[in-house]
Amino acid sequence: MRLPRWSGTLAVKAAVFITVMCCALAALLGVLVHVSVTNQTVGEARGLALSRLRDATAAYEAGDTLKWDAWVDPPDLPGSLRALAVAGDRGTMVGVHGGRPTMWAAGPVDGRRALAVEVDYSQGARTIAGLDRAILWSSGLAITATLLVGAFAVTRVTRRLDTTARVARRISAGDLDARVDDPLTKDASRPQDEVAAVAAALDTMAASLQGKLLSEQRFTADVAHELRTPLTGLHAAAELLPPGRPTELVRDRVGALRTLTEDLLEISRLDTGRETVELDTEPLGALAERVVRASGTETEVVVRRDVAVETDRRRLERVLGNLVANAHRHGRGPVSLTVDGPVVTVRDHGDGFPAYLVEHGPQRFRTEGGARGHGLGLTIAVGQAEVLGARLSFSNAVEGGAVATLVLG
Repeated sequence: MRLPRWSGTLAVKAAVFITVMCCALAALLGVLVHVSVTNQTVGEARGLALSRLRDATAAYEAGDTLKWDAWVDPPDLPGSLRALAVAGDRGTMVGVHGGRPTMWAAGPVDGRRALAVEVDYSQGARTIAGLDRAILWSSGLAITATLLVGAFAVTRVTRRLDTTARVARRISAGDLDARVDDPLTKDASRPQDEVAAVAAALDTMAASLQGKLLSEQRFTADVAHELRTPLTGLHAAAELLPPGRPTELVRDRVGALRTLTEDLLEISRLDTGRETVELDTEPLGALAERVVRASGTETEVVVRRDVAVETDRRRLERVLGNLVANAHRHGRGPVSLTVDGPVVTVRDHGDGFPAYLVEHGPQRFRTEGGARGHGLGLTIAVGQAEVLGARLSFSNAVEGGAVATLVLG
């Protein structure tokens, strides 16, 4: 049987630990107090009973009449104590006489007989019983109070840890503006505990990562902007070259370099997180057919259920165009684009997406198996989909081929 997930939390473990320790401590203290008081009470009653036994023995041997609390061979005398007295020894034992607790003391007389006296032990028994009840009540109250105080203290710590964990997950999801801002980290005069140290380290790490990422983004944007002007001139110069195979090669490479530069500029804009959408209502089937025609590829468009979506047409065309281009560049035909309500699927029949891409998403400037391209097409598609509020996922079909699924909100 599997335990619920909450049973493994730090708060539950701490509560169980505090409860067990409190119960063990209460039991130990209760036993010590019980034994100590019982020994004292029994000792006083035993001493009184033995003192009366000596007086009764002296009176019996002198032939005097025994007092009402002394008898020879009384029927209620415990058997083990009677045997001890008959054997020639003196002893005491707690028993019952007349329906009440009694401290018996017995000793030998006349060789084979037992002289016994009894002392009322009711008050001592009531004292011990009351003490036991008091120990149980006080232990219960102490355990409850300790558990409440401990749970409050542990909950404060676990709440701070939970906040730190949520911030860490936000940072791992790409929100580098997230900070824990633990109160203990802001006041240098207050002692910092381990949770505050972890929170401070996480905030420092996030700030460092954010600074490095911003530096890389600025560098990418600056490089793209600096390349744009000379590339424009290079492209114009290439257009003036005389026709021929070398000219075609130059123009092709210049075009590829211009595409790379434009992609870098688009990514740098997406990285800023300040992109805004221009919403309009678009029939999804017609938009998909328009994207395929603009791509100039042999792509089958299947409209199972057409819907009108409120979206940014330019950005959506950019996403679908990149998916179709990627399917033809890195996969194999036939390539299909399927519209099923707000879900658009682009499918090819090649070797499928690499494992890293399915698990972690596309990575910039990374392609698998020496494939052509710079790995920015799918990265831009994911970025534009996020701007649209859509979800773009990648998987591989069971019978082979890559499947990109875009779910519009």
